[in-house]
Amino acid sequence: MFDALTSKLSDVFRGLRGRGKISETNISEVMGEIRTALLEADVNLDVAKQFCDEVQQKALGAEVIKTLKPAEVMVKIVHDELIQLMGPVDPRIPFVTPGPTILLMAGLQGSGKTTTCGKLAKLLLSRAKRPLLVAADLKRPAAIDQLEVIGGQVGVPVYVERDNQNAVKVCLHGIEEARRTDRDVVILDTAGRLAIDDDLMGELQRVAQATNPQQVYLVLDAMTGQDAVHTAKVFNEKLELDGIILTKFDSDTRGGAALSVKRVTGKPIKFVGVGEKLDAIEEFHPDRVAGRILGMGDILTLVEQAHRQFDQAEAEKLESRAAAGKFTLEDLMMQLRKMRQMGSMNEIAKKIPGMAEMMPEKGFDDQELVHMEAIVQSMTPKERANPKLIDTSRRRRIAKGAGVDPADVSQIVKTFEPMRQMMKMMSGQSFLKRLKMGSAFSQMMASGKMPNFKGGSTASKRILSRKDKRKKRR
Repeated sequence: MFDALTSKLSDVFRGLRGRGKISETNISEVMGEIRTALLEADVNLDVAKQFCDEVQQKALGAEVIKTLKPAEVMVKIVHDELIQLMGPVDPRIPFVTPGPTILLMAGLQGSGKTTTCGKLAKLLLSRAKRPLLVAADLKRPAAIDQLEVIGGQVGVPVYVERDNQNAVKVCLHGIEEARRTDRDVVILDTAGRLAIDDDLMGELQRVAQATNPQQVYLVLDAMTGQDAVHTAKVFNEKLELDGIILTKFDSDTRGGAALSVKRVTGKPIKFVGVGEKLDAIEEFHPDRVAGRILGMGDILTLVEQAHRQFDQAEAEKLESRAAAGKFTLEDLMMQLRKMRQMGSMNEIAKKIPGMAEMMPEKGFDDQELVHMEAIVQSMTPKERANPKLIDTSRRRRIAKGAGVDPADVSQIVKTFEPMRQMMKMMSGQSFLKRLKMGSAFSQMMASGKMPNFKGGSTASKRILSRKDKRKKRR
């Protein structure tokens, strides 16, 4: 998400760093470049213009032209304005007592609405709620079957009336079923269309009037860009939305919909779909997204993802050890397996402050995690705890055991120590302090990127070979 925009903004601010001071004219030039970057990211024209006007006004008000480090101040201003552009957002669902809390899901066909219903149900299930899915999409063939399959996968019951073609009655009966079976949240999967029409909006309005939902969410495909923003505007005029759920958020490299929809419709993005798996849904936090856009990472989301993979005790232990600077290669080896369950290495890396600027042009190869694990496995427990023990002879032994070059072992050790120190230093720091540290971290790591295992290590090949054999047997 936002790859192209992040790259262009990085170029803009990198140009500012080379100037001791800048003038009002230079600020105008910079804002022109930022505006171009936003438009290329498919941001709404009026939104891009208003955003740049506000940034320029605050930049001049902050007397950026008098500071010795204009790039840092400009990044801070842009960061704050991005948060305002996408927020404020409260992703919490207002649960009612007595229940059930009713969530109405609307959207066009192909937006991922039915799958999102399942993802939201699983998220609520993880938060000790007892959701019920109601199959009220009576227009699309196989919509009911799809919801039943998804409900079975996430472990949530689905209310179905196959012979009833009245969506309002199906929804009301579903709510009655939730009360009867003590389900505290009802998710209504309503019908969609290939395009907005009177029949669609009329049915949704009748369902909303009859069920009085606590939240009405519009599910949009982020890949459709400004079409998604237009759709949200029309739906909101007819239905009074409470929020937006953007699907395929991880696949939209431009990000125009995410940056435009709040300003155009007045309705915030509340959740985003970040993958195909049914647990791939996240609350939307403008401050975290702004950090990602500016290459500052998103540690909080990364920690939340880790919480989903580790049990509570493991997560707390990992956080405390990282904060105390005691994170070891032993810890790294144990987390490599978990990291592969958290998603693409490229997406994980982007959430680590400073990593965006040091990533290779083609990104990281996820296979590198297997190779790194092979190297760490070849170390002794003492070496994993204290990499400083790894001298020339130990490095050769480790390389031989992992089937790699000794230089690859050196690279692992060299990149691990500054990363550990940076994780410790960044704990509890202010935005500008993190900005400086992230920049320093990038420069420090720039000459020592992840090892390039051109042929793959012998050890990792053995690991993959065993996996392939097991798959064939199955």
